[in-house]
Amino acid sequence: MIRNILWDVDGTLFDTYPAMTYAVSRALNELGLSVPLNVIDGLARQSLEHCFTALAQRHQLDPDLLRERYHAAYAQLPPANQLPLPGVAEACAWIHARGGLNVAVTHRSVASTQALLDVHGLAPLFAGIVSVAQGYPRKPDPAMVLAALERFGLDPAETLMVGDRALDIEAGQAAGMRTCLYGRAQLAAPADLQVDDYGQLVTLLQVALRT
Repeated sequence: MIRNILWDVDGTLFDTYPAMTYAVSRALNELGLSVPLNVIDGLARQSLEHCFTALAQRHQLDPDLLRERYHAAYAQLPPANQLPLPGVAEACAWIHARGGLNVAVTHRSVASTQALLDVHGLAPLFAGIVSVAQGYPRKPDPAMVLAALERFGLDPAETLMVGDRALDIEAGQAAGMRTCLYGRAQLAAPADLQVDDYGQLVTLLQVALRT
């Protein structure tokens, strides 16, 4: 039975990719470059670090400078405009109401994650945040996932890892957890569940409780 959920943030909890894509585009513009938004979006959906590295190599840029310009541009974008994905609040509330824990496991900073949770009223539903900013390696390394399980005393058998990318699912699998893919990313090894909206996830968890 699933009691707890570890959530990726970008593209899983919140629709942040449009804001991230815009901030990368603005950073490139400041450096005298113009790259199609669909190209940036495709790279960012793999991971933001992959996006920085690929663009820096392709256009002979200093990746640290691109990263710096990106963060300056992104900081000006209000978290209120980066909305939770449909059904997220209901799914988190469903877990919380049954005494389970929601935990964010993310590549973004603790502060920016907390800002998103706060402005959209989700903070009371979350037990905490585990971030690469706390010194953990990036997914698909399972270190952040394992740290979340240990920090919050979660049983892997009762905890689901939810993400929209292969690296999220691979991190959960490496930690010995069941996994749920949000969306249609291509996976080397399939997730235990796959949903296109979080109403589907709640339904699946409800059915599991009755079996």
